[in-house]
Amino acid sequence: MYDVIVIGAGAVGSATARELSRYSGKFLVLEAEEDVCSGTTKANSAIVHAGYDAVPGSKKALYNVRGSEMMEDLSKELDFAYKRIGSLVICRKDQDRSVLEKLLEQGKKNGVRDLRIIERDEIVSMEPNIDDDVVCALYAPTAAIVCPFGMCIAFAENAADNGVEFAFNSGVKQIKKADGHFVIETEKGVFEAKAVVNAAGVYSDVLHNQVSEKKLHITPRKGEYELFDRADGDFVHHTIFQLPSALGKGILVTPTVHGNLLLGPTAEDIENKEGTNTTADGLSQVEKMAALSVKNIPYRDVITSFAGLRAHEDGGDFIIGECEDCEGFFDAAGIESPGLSSAPAIGADLAQMVAEKLSLKKNESFNGTRKGILDPKKLSIEERNELIKKNPAYGQIICRCESVTAGEIIDAITRTLGAKSLDGIKRRTRAGMGRCQAGFCTPRQMDLLEKYAHLTPEEVTKSGGDSVLVFGKTK
Repeated sequence: MYDVIVIGAGAVGSATARELSRYSGKFLVLEAEEDVCSGTTKANSAIVHAGYDAVPGSKKALYNVRGSEMMEDLSKELDFAYKRIGSLVICRKDQDRSVLEKLLEQGKKNGVRDLRIIERDEIVSMEPNIDDDVVCALYAPTAAIVCPFGMCIAFAENAADNGVEFAFNSGVKQIKKADGHFVIETEKGVFEAKAVVNAAGVYSDVLHNQVSEKKLHITPRKGEYELFDRADGDFVHHTIFQLPSALGKGILVTPTVHGNLLLGPTAEDIENKEGTNTTADGLSQVEKMAALSVKNIPYRDVITSFAGLRAHEDGGDFIIGECEDCEGFFDAAGIESPGLSSAPAIGADLAQMVAEKLSLKKNESFNGTRKGILDPKKLSIEERNELIKKNPAYGQIICRCESVTAGEIIDAITRTLGAKSLDGIKRRTRAGMGRCQAGFCTPRQMDLLEKYAHLTPEEVTKSGGDSVLVFGKTK
């Protein structure tokens, strides 16, 4: 019997688990995939929104601004990549400037600091590649970019280090309430808990509807992206948005914390909750719309494309808190943009709600800090040479595109909640994320997984499940 079971190890689920570990109790995170950060969190815009877009008084507005304010301190405590670069919402000469003024007023009501509308001359000084038809923009200096993988993994690792258990490949089939507690049937057996936090992304409506008569309906909203080589990381210096529409904030152009250039997403409502395929039409739309923001985009440098799903609930707002007709069942449903920005604040509130419900006491041994994987590229030559003397694995380059060493990959595999697949290594170290997209380093990564994760060649996968790379020996 657990005190609390969190369903879903994405940004919100992992943030909630980390905040729950501030209390004494028995906690478990159930995740359907083979690793944390395997759903919506792994495929999004990696933006920390300032908070001007959400309707004042909505949960999106509340949690966006609070989460954004928490993010920088968390990045230092938990050692994940974060950079405050500011954002621009551009207005072209054929568009209505009053939309920017409305966003400005919304932002002020939501408590966003230092918002202002700027004119073309200032925009060009900030973004030389801005399109010729852009005449003004809403400037939000508090907006930022973050590594979504690093953030989610940091939350989860810190939660685990503080006693939270994680069960992977444990998709939930059925939830029932019996004798005052919850019985959860999964692919790996049955678990029981006094309280449940539903952070299951696009599946959160399915789980909610098993215990409540007040039904939810979530539509997967697909967004397609193009990622460019790190040679183009300074093509823009801020996150550039277009005027928002009913389907979202439009196609953005932004640098990433790792120095790439990112375009996207599209916004297409689909039925398939696993529909993360890219399409020629979708990517064509990305390129066509991005060209309205900036000129001379170096499309020859696209190194990969991908798609992610946002969990759009029919009501259009986050659903956070205890289910009205199912005591002890707490929802984090409909977490679409600005969900990544809001995750720290949502996690803190949900953990407090559950702790009050169960009268949990403080965990006096809670340690809120975590050290990430050492990146030798950030060291001086002298420090790096000394590191290699102590551990020669840091002198062995495995991924040439991103200069990732064997030492980093071994750390990624052997640390708390370590990587068990190629994608797990990629999200923790960036091995395979460069120009060749793992074309050269895959066999060497497989060797390290076999040795340090104690897998046979046939057990090594790209992303768990049936994504095996080797089916058997030829000799």
